[in-house]
Amino acid sequence: MSLFDSLNAANFTLFAAKYYNNPQCTSTDEFKEDLLRFKYLKKLLTRYHNNNDLQIRLILNHIIVIYNIFEMDAATALLFHKVPSYNWPALVSILKFLNYMPKEMDLVSDEFIKAELEKI
Repeated sequence: MSLFDSLNAANFTLFAAKYYNNPQCTSTDEFKEDLLRFKYLKKLLTRYHNNNDLQIRLILNHIIVIYNIFEMDAATALLFHKVPSYNWPALVSILKFLNYMPKEMDLVSDEFIKAELEKI
């Protein structure tokens, strides 16, 4: 069974806690703040999708922090669970740029985001 098979809305927080690895975290409030990164990322990607307002550096920052505090496979599962499927091409482009995208997942990328990332 893969991580994607065992993750759902009912067990999201428990799943996240199981794979959370932040030695600097000293309270459940800090854990909850870290979970808010998924919400912020979802908003940023939706803003890009709806308004072409791309805040690429802020998006990169949130994703890098997520991968720093959650195990790699779990972070990917959590992201694809929280980010709506219409935003997956944008997410895939960013994950490929950061070399976080699993090789076995072959999903469509967002060409505009790929071009913006090449400018960095």
